Amino acid sequence: MSIFPTSILVATDGSEEAALAGQTAADIAQNTGSELYVLYVEEDTSNLIPAYGPYMFLSPEKVKALIREAHSLATQTLDEQVAHIEDAGGRVSGSCLRHGGADQEIVKLADEIGAGLIVMGSRGLGGIRRALMGSVSDSVVRHAHCPVLIVRREAAHLAAKSSARVAGTVTTQLAGFGSNAYHLKRVEPAVPRSRSER
Repeated sequence: MSIFPTSILVATDGSEEAALAGQTAADIAQNTGSELYVLYVEEDTSNLIPAYGPYMFLSPEKVKALIREAHSLATQTLDEQVAHIEDAGGRVSGSCLRHGGADQEIVKLADEIGAGLIVMGSRGLGGIRRALMGSVSDSVVRHAHCPVLIVRREAAHLAAKSSARVAGTVTTQLAGFGSNAYHLKRVEPAVPRSRSER
């Protein structure tokens, strides 16, 4: 039995963290021969349609135009992420644009394609914001039926591809041996402080 996933789902939101997650997923897919799928979840636009709310003073035509613009932006973001992965040497087997709650749609598509690994970025919400709002990545980790690799961009810049590649490969190898949550984090070496800074 192989510990490597046969298919990997990378969820993107167009952020720098998601771009790093895409690169990490592409590296893992290349190293393991896995198929790679890319998902972008567009926010539900049903909140634009009710008669009451922030958009109640807009004409129906303006609301429809906003919905079309949001869909166009979502499609563009998904296409850019796919191109980014392919430019980096990855091979995308499929891409998907969904509507609704991001966490629910990520878990749902992972189940549909039989993903062996979900890779996604995390914006690193602070403790208070996470406690109040929760986060998409936390929810996916709790509800997914496969391992989830959360890629965080702390102080590291996107140029840290080789570190992400090594960490991603090692994390994939560990995926078969424990819980379904793995947090990939780049750690910079400590710089010795002078006596005056102590």
